[in-house]
Amino acid sequence: MKVNCLKCSLVVHFLLICLFTVAQEKFSTVDTWLENNLKAIGGRAVLVLYKDGKIIYSKSANEMSRKQKMVGKLIARKRGVDADAALQDFGLDTRQRIASCSKWLSAALVMSFVDEGKLKLEDTVGMYLPVMTAQGKGHITIWQCLSHLTAIKEAPLKESLGEMGKLPDMDAAIQKIALLPMEGEPGKVFHYSNVGLQLAAAVIEKISGKDFETLFQERIAGPCGMTNSDYGHGKVPLAAGGAWSTPNDYIRFLAMILNDGLYNGKQVLRAQSVAAMQHNYAANATVASSPAEAGKWGYGFGEWVMEDAKERGQAVSSPGLFGSFPWVDNKLGYAGFLFTMNMNNK
Repeated sequence: MKVNCLKCSLVVHFLLICLFTVAQEKFSTVDTWLENNLKAIGGRAVLVLYKDGKIIYSKSANEMSRKQKMVGKLIARKRGVDADAALQDFGLDTRQRIASCSKWLSAALVMSFVDEGKLKLEDTVGMYLPVMTAQGKGHITIWQCLSHLTAIKEAPLKESLGEMGKLPDMDAAIQKIALLPMEGEPGKVFHYSNVGLQLAAAVIEKISGKDFETLFQERIAGPCGMTNSDYGHGKVPLAAGGAWSTPNDYIRFLAMILNDGLYNGKQVLRAQSVAAMQHNYAANATVASSPAEAGKWGYGFGEWVMEDAKERGQAVSSPGLFGSFPWVDNKLGYAGFLFTMNMNNK
């Protein structure tokens, strides 16, 4: 009996070694890519892949150069935070600003109101924000806000976010947006910016009577188990670029999107809404401003459609200015999140 148990134990041990070896070989190319590109993406990164209901790959890499550490310390001092803490190694629970990765989260939050019938994609912002009507922009629709098709001309992304973050409240932010010039007809001009999602954020605050941070926690973060994600708790929640998150948190959100809005048995978003978010609404629009890196990608609601898709995109993403890059591959059935922090990201 003992001999048989020993044989079984040896067989199991052998199989586990084989499985581990296969797993290592399976992702050896990914390991090599991460190693070769680590310096270029900031010297610190976490890469997480999710498929078939579980994490299938997770790796943290930390090897900052002397120059990167020096720049990191200067930025930390400028922000008034502890330099040593700011330079700690990245792991699955490291919390950092995720810039435009925020857009995906914000669009999902807005769609939760559409799911409940409290908001329609064809509703106009003027129905909820009178100042927009007063400035001749009340006819802009919610779907145009979510897809950068408002035709409102705004300053560059980084400059715009910086200015908006200094305002006293959401009303002041909307007043500022209302005074911006137009550069064409809504729905026909694509301008990748902050204004549309900020307008949508203000609309759901008016509908619900709750602040944006609370709504995000109740409708997206809570149901998806994102315990370390928020929008920074500033005076003005920056819907297009103000979120903070962790690799562990964001991959949960991506799992929900990959699974047609379902997370841990709870339908966070309707499957129809997830699909609607992944349609290319900018296909026939004139491009006024778009990141060069996006190439010919299309744009849905808060996310890029990573190929020339007329229907639901096979792969979608919402990269951030500091290098973090989330994506969902509907065709291959997996999601991934590259988490990094590079102030000079290309």
